Amino acid sequence: MGKIVAQYDIMPESTDVDLDAVIKKLPTILPAGVELMDGETKILPVAFGLMKVNAGFVIDDSDEMAGSKLEEALASIEGIETVSCTSSTNL
Repeated sequence: MGKIVAQYDIMPESTDVDLDAVIKKLPTILPAGVELMDGETKILPVAFGLMKVNAGFVIDDSDEMAGSKLEEALASIEGIETVSCTSSTNL
């Protein structure tokens, strides 16, 4: 099977969420078959002082549920309101 490269926006519940702590937590919660892309994680502005984390992942598509497992893991981080895939492509 192949691999998929995907970008995700990880939106906090409020401006009080420590996004640097969210970024540090990412490698510890990834399901099997998912890797965090080096240099592809950044904090970006949204509006009115709200920021978001944008992160890139490489997903092994041999597990059909890997993308869903990744989204569940990201959403489980304390202080995260929504997670959305902004782009994906085959590697």
